[in-house]
Amino acid sequence: MGLFSRLFGSSKTQPQPQVEPVEYKGYLIYQEALPEGGQYRIAGRITKPLGEDIQTHRFIRSDVLSSQSDANEFMLKKAQMYIDQMGDNIFQ
Repeated sequence: MGLFSRLFGSSKTQPQPQVEPVEYKGYLIYQEALPEGGQYRIAGRITKPLGEDIQTHRFIRSDVLSSQSDANEFMLKKAQMYIDQMGDNIFQ
């Protein structure tokens, strides 16, 4: 590894870890907490196949929690509540 790579990090972007979705009422929920300042911001995606397309709704909340697992669990609960309230209107 070169001097600049060690000092400033590699120019290669790190691959995103594969996230296993949680199925809920025909929707797929992807829990994707974002690391931020030693904490994790609640974030994720909700997807649903509609015809030949896959509709996606991405959201990031202002909430931050101390652990990634807590942020992901909170995201799952919020996403399920959002699906219950909005249904397919999520994608409009």
